[in-house]
Amino acid sequence: MRKLYTPSIEQKENAKHGESFFPIQRYITMLADDYPVVTTHWHEEAELTLITHGNCQYQIDLINYEVNEGDILFVPPLLLHSISLSQSSHFISETYVFHLNYIGANATDVCSTRYLTPIMNQELVMPCHLTHEHPAYAALRIIFDKIADLYTNTPAGYELALKALFIQVIFELIPYSSKVRLPDSKMSPVNGTPSDKLKNVLDYIEINYAESISIPELAKLCYFSEYHFMRFFKKHMNMTCVEYINNLRLQKAVELFEQGNTSILDVSLSVGFHNLSYFHRAFKKRYHMTPHTFIKRLN
Repeated sequence: MRKLYTPSIEQKENAKHGESFFPIQRYITMLADDYPVVTTHWHEEAELTLITHGNCQYQIDLINYEVNEGDILFVPPLLLHSISLSQSSHFISETYVFHLNYIGANATDVCSTRYLTPIMNQELVMPCHLTHEHPAYAALRIIFDKIADLYTNTPAGYELALKALFIQVIFELIPYSSKVRLPDSKMSPVNGTPSDKLKNVLDYIEINYAESISIPELAKLCYFSEYHFMRFFKKHMNMTCVEYINNLRLQKAVELFEQGNTSILDVSLSVGFHNLSYFHRAFKKRYHMTPHTFIKRLN
């Protein structure tokens, strides 16, 4: 069955990046006026990205970066991040998502202890946005091109070479990294970081999207008033909480259609839309076609 849409990386991803014994996956991300955003998400893997066309705004750990063609992005594990169009009407990037265990984070050697484990634990802050002017840019661009070539052509032993290159990425970034002291693990959730609060909300929505979700219960997760929560969510997600929940439900509906489910009513109910007319309107607004047309195009 042909897929019309490649699932975007959402929240804490349940997507599997590569195989357990080779946890690397390449993604080509394309944004345009009809699909202008990759919503805020996080995962256990790191990302290395080259912007190949256009410009956009990256948000990494709730910090905004204006990113242009040719820039390189490194997103460490566990950090919230999103992408949205800015001035460009068309944007393309090439991303390699890889688990640090692949390059030895789960080992018991000096490389893991001094560098990889602190990165995974967010004790070592890496530079995320590298322009042509950054001292590490030239070396990283050469490394990126080698990774792309190996991943595409898969010569004998390419897995070894890829491991070495991802280790070299870390090596090139280490001189421009800084150590941070983590907060006390016993800190009250009330005083948690904005990033942690948002992660909790996104995880809760991901688990409960098929059920009725109220603003008061989400606000309670953050120890915010409803008013404060709605402002907080809109500020960091660039959409209202209701819009986000609807978008996630629509994405889940698309996945069910692609898996062969053809009952529009059943799919609507199973993803949390209990008004079929509303589901039709929301689906057409987002995908510019009715659910029935979408199902027909899958055949």
